Amino acid sequence: MATEPTTLDILERLIGFATISRQSNRELIGYVTGLLDGAGIGWDLAESPDGTRANLFATVGPATDGGVVLSGHTDVVPVEGQAWSRDPFALSERDGRYYGRGTTDMKGFLASALATALRAARQELKTPLHLALSYDEEIGCVGVRSLIDRLETGKVRPALCIVGEPTGMRIATGHKGKVALRACCTGRSGHSALAPLALNALHLGADFLGRLRERQRLLAETGRRDDQYEIPYTTLHAGRMSGGQALNIVPECCEIEFEIRNIVGDDPEAIVAGLKEDAEAIVAPLRPAFPEAAIAIDEVNAYPGLETPADSPVVALLRLITQSREPTFKVAFGTEGGLFQDRLGLATAVCGPGFMAQGHKPDEYIDAGQLGRCDAMLAALVDRLAVGL
Repeated sequence: MATEPTTLDILERLIGFATISRQSNRELIGYVTGLLDGAGIGWDLAESPDGTRANLFATVGPATDGGVVLSGHTDVVPVEGQAWSRDPFALSERDGRYYGRGTTDMKGFLASALATALRAARQELKTPLHLALSYDEEIGCVGVRSLIDRLETGKVRPALCIVGEPTGMRIATGHKGKVALRACCTGRSGHSALAPLALNALHLGADFLGRLRERQRLLAETGRRDDQYEIPYTTLHAGRMSGGQALNIVPECCEIEFEIRNIVGDDPEAIVAGLKEDAEAIVAPLRPAFPEAAIAIDEVNAYPGLETPADSPVVALLRLITQSREPTFKVAFGTEGGLFQDRLGLATAVCGPGFMAQGHKPDEYIDAGQLGRCDAMLAALVDRLAVGL
């Protein structure tokens, strides 16, 4: 009889799959479905449009409404340009730390969840345990949406969701929403020797960035606040600006990629509307001489924030299975939790092993103690599901 794989066995395999966002995760998903098949656990896939990536949803226990979803993403951020001292896609251990891309964010949790599901399959659960593995979370919770589409029209509906992003095993009840946007600035090209006769799109972009910074200042000084966040107000951030072909050509196009990360109570649509007014105020005076002058703002991607009451049943469950009495908090990063809450009405919280301070960096690692605490939490969860929530 084959030995059931441990959390570390599974983590070693998961780290070996270089599932960088927008690249295929099908080999990883194939490994996971093999594990589930061996334990007699049913599963379903929701594929990307081109079929190169897939979400997985699996259920252990009765096919009834209710139960707890353990949610996590299979993709990781790139390693290019980072000074790793070891192979990022081969799990290694030193001094109680396990190194590899995704150990913390968030294959450590996935390994624990999968090992837990395999053990749970040998028990008779009264309340179901669900697994939700998604793709392309790191680029805006892209993949999980098709999985949620399936659940919206499915025969059964889970009740609670635990997103296993790294929180140091503390219970997080919220995160900000995010809107990713692009501003396309249009001017008029010309020879740089005659620059005043042209309209420099980079200058339009710089003017727009000035308005963006002013709105950030106002939000920070006079906007709504939520002191459970490290940054307790809504933020505006420009991450990329591009334009121009050569020094002696006045550029006619400039693109700025920027984002809004909003606390509950701040309406990102209202912020975007204000930015569109700012953009029009920049170009309107220029149109008599340059009718083509424009700054167009388009949404690229968005996901909602998460806001879970402290007395929510998912918080009560997490307190029970972690034996934690620490106060809840809110995380700076986004998760698919807001989509599960917003689209499916699931009571959702974030709780997982590791610390985001180690994520997205060279020599990413997770402490053995954090994995052990996650294993213990999920074992306690299965014990609760065996008697019924």
